[in-house]
Amino acid sequence: MPKQKRYSTTYPGVYYVIGKGSDGKPEKIYYIRYTRKGQKTEERAGRQYQDDMTPARANAVRMDRVKGKKLSNIQNRQLKEENKHREQKKYTIERLWQEYKLNRTPGKSLGTDQGRYQKYIEPVFGKKEPKNLIKLDVDRVRIKLLKKLSPQSVKHVLNLLTWIINYGTKNNLCQGISFHIQKPSVNNEKTEDLTPSQLENLLQAIEGDENIDVGNMMKMALYTGMRRGEMFKLQWRNVNLDTGFILLKDPKGGPDQKVPINDMTRNLLNSIVQTKSLFVFPGRNGGKRTTTGVAGRRIRESAGLPKDFRPMHGLRHVYASMLASSGKVDMYVLQKLMTHKSPKMTQRYTHLRDESLKNAAGQIDDIFNQQREKAQDKKVINIHNRK
Repeated sequence: MPKQKRYSTTYPGVYYVIGKGSDGKPEKIYYIRYTRKGQKTEERAGRQYQDDMTPARANAVRMDRVKGKKLSNIQNRQLKEENKHREQKKYTIERLWQEYKLNRTPGKSLGTDQGRYQKYIEPVFGKKEPKNLIKLDVDRVRIKLLKKLSPQSVKHVLNLLTWIINYGTKNNLCQGISFHIQKPSVNNEKTEDLTPSQLENLLQAIEGDENIDVGNMMKMALYTGMRRGEMFKLQWRNVNLDTGFILLKDPKGGPDQKVPINDMTRNLLNSIVQTKSLFVFPGRNGGKRTTTGVAGRRIRESAGLPKDFRPMHGLRHVYASMLASSGKVDMYVLQKLMTHKSPKMTQRYTHLRDESLKNAAGQIDDIFNQQREKAQDKKVINIHNRK
């Protein structure tokens, strides 16, 4: 309660004290006293200048309190605290994201999802609880993003939103949504291939480029079908030339895999000068590599390859296409070599295998034709001899 001298007004239960205003000058501060439901209350009504308070207005505030039309200052503070506590208990998309990412393995993929969340999900849905999401709002976001991002990128964003919500519902943190989040259809069947002359041009461009490490990585992709990320984190301790296998640790988030070392890969690995770095293809200061920089694009341009040919991942497709076209490798073996999680991912190369089989089956035509020609020649000879 105020310790200053109290001054009465013409209104019962309304008084004021003299305090300092924001400008340092004297200012009246009005207080009210009232009893409601047997409880006596005394509280501040407002300042003379700052709140434009007068005795009459202070009395009006007092009457509202007496009649229960407005809460007391204490009740207002209690209500704010309750609302604050209630808000803190809510599992919004933002809070669920914070919980969700704690259970994600740190790495590049989490960093990528962090960027997607902050740029596309948080501004629209961050403060909302999943149960309050409306299908129309999600559809609008999908349509808006498709105007500036590829279908695959939009699908990644909406997948992340789905994962966050599913994490909350599976852990009983929140109610789920009442609709299915529709993702754009994606044609992810792009399979790059090179003609023999293009491949020869590429190998010459690799040999002629100054960046030996990136050139070796491109050869590695061509010889083994390894992914770029797998080569980035490949360490010498996981290369066993004695057993003839490369151990891939946690490839694309899956179980460890083994890649056989063929003769070309063995020669390539033997040609690499080992440094103090743990990595086969080290990045800056011997650490883990995170990019191939401009060297991959430079080599692609030097070889005269199409601009949409991906220097690293494209060579992985070339590796698979050559094996499938040979007709000597079945789809199950190819799946294992490519470390695909399911046969469906390997099916894109089936047509190459089938074409090779058709060509092989077509050899029977040549065999029969040769036999017919021999029989016809023999028949002509016999007729000639009888004459």
